[in-house]
Amino acid sequence: MNLDDIRLRAEAWTREPHDSATRDAVQAMLDDADTSALEEAFHQDLAFGTGGMRGIMGPGTNRMNAAVVAMATQGLADYLAAHHDGPMAVAIAHDSRHRSDEFTRVAAEVLAGNGIDAHVFPALRPTPELSFAIRRLGCQAGIVVTASHNPKEYNGYKVYWGDGGQIVPPHDHGIIERVRAVEGLEAVRRAPADDPRIHVIDDQLDRDYHEAIAGHRISETLLEEGSDLGIVFSPLHGTGTVSMAPALAACGFRNVEVLAAQAEPDGAFPTVDSPNPEEASALRMALERAEETGAELVLATDPDSDRVGAAVRQPEGGFRLLNGNEVAALLVHYVLKAKAERGTIEEGDFVARTVVTTRLISHIAAEFDVPVAETLTGFKWIAAEIAAREGHGRFLVGGEESYGYLIGDEVRDKDAIAAACMIAEMADAEWRKGRTLLDRLRDLHRHYGMYREALVSLKRDGIAGAAEIRAMMDGFRTAPPSHLGGEAVAEIRDHLNGWNGLPSSNVIQFLTAEGALVTARPSGTEPKIKFYFSVKGEWAATEAHAAAWDALGDRIARLGEDLGVETSL
Repeated sequence: MNLDDIRLRAEAWTREPHDSATRDAVQAMLDDADTSALEEAFHQDLAFGTGGMRGIMGPGTNRMNAAVVAMATQGLADYLAAHHDGPMAVAIAHDSRHRSDEFTRVAAEVLAGNGIDAHVFPALRPTPELSFAIRRLGCQAGIVVTASHNPKEYNGYKVYWGDGGQIVPPHDHGIIERVRAVEGLEAVRRAPADDPRIHVIDDQLDRDYHEAIAGHRISETLLEEGSDLGIVFSPLHGTGTVSMAPALAACGFRNVEVLAAQAEPDGAFPTVDSPNPEEASALRMALERAEETGAELVLATDPDSDRVGAAVRQPEGGFRLLNGNEVAALLVHYVLKAKAERGTIEEGDFVARTVVTTRLISHIAAEFDVPVAETLTGFKWIAAEIAAREGHGRFLVGGEESYGYLIGDEVRDKDAIAAACMIAEMADAEWRKGRTLLDRLRDLHRHYGMYREALVSLKRDGIAGAAEIRAMMDGFRTAPPSHLGGEAVAEIRDHLNGWNGLPSSNVIQFLTAEGALVTARPSGTEPKIKFYFSVKGEWAATEAHAAAWDALGDRIARLGEDLGVETSL
């Protein structure tokens, strides 16, 4: 889009019905000789990626603001009207980010203005509970106002369909077409805040959600006796503060401390650089508190509680943060082993992982003769697989490397609350035997082989950054490497062409003759390109284990060097 077109778009935002603050801010951008801010704010519309619509807050079509939320909701309402006859309802939740409650109110008023009932939680709630609510309340769609684990400058808007999963084709493209067809804020139909179509969800739904989580407990000892396992939990100033403690209590955990310094919901996330449990720095305060109290397990959730990080005490002292691949493998093995021992695995049962998640999951599932649904990156694809198999296949457990996991199918998105309860159950089972989850993980490596994975994200901001990422992906396709880390590239999987029957996606994978898997993928929710590395080695005896593990790390480093990517393991 050229600068003249950008100016034309922006000028529409200097007039009513945009509020005065927006009008003044956009006019200032138009008057500024430096047009970079104007171009960044208006050069495109926010689009739905793997996690919905997400962006920096501020005025503009490429920013998160009340006008963008209103027009997106009008587009959603128009799409729903074209696909449903009779009464319609949408459930809405939000996290602790700045303006989340405002954006929630705007969405509810637009839905009501279009004759659609809006069921709104009375305060912040986790994303997975919104997914649960959609199906429990019989809604045709759902909205979560959140930017997940992004920095404080961001907010976002996730849309869910009536099956409780995030939107996938054709609905995502269809909704975007309807949103783009909305001719400015003037075309939005909006009801007053006291419209009778706006309903507040009562706390019975909270209890139902926690009971559903407790229903997945496996350990008979936990069921009969409860647990005194010491747990420190940090909600990182997000929605976990209202849901995690009640869910753990419902599962029988009595010795849980919610970290007071990070318990207050706060969109500034004042005690962390980033509210992302994938980053060790986000767990620092919780780890310090666990050292003080002698707790065995540390848990932390991102602002909307769909991702959970876990750290376990080491026998030699200190804590070890488990990565997403390790937790996913532990959960899959724990659930499948228990069900196999009880003879409750049924024909059609399946587990799921994404194409960038550890292949150890497939190895584990094969031993229990349980099929694996391998999906594109983004939990919406796992939810779509659950929906597609409903009635002839039962989802048991699954996850993705980005700290997202799901147990059972009452929720159709990654569920940090339920996953944390199951992680605590696994930790409790080992604790009672004088062991930790690290011992259980070593058992898996001893039995299935040593899998090691790594993720490197390169951030490239703005228009220039997006162009650089496109050029990198183009280069991988037009001049793919013949060798990586001294290993011959034996297979190239270009998902843009719909590899192995999956939908088209801007992902390319290189499989070496020695079995290493390297993936390049632009993020759908952040200005980043991500590189995923996965290698496997044979189990080494205890005295040689550390050296063998380090050798796998060195191998990953060599693979990255040939892509110009520095790994730090």
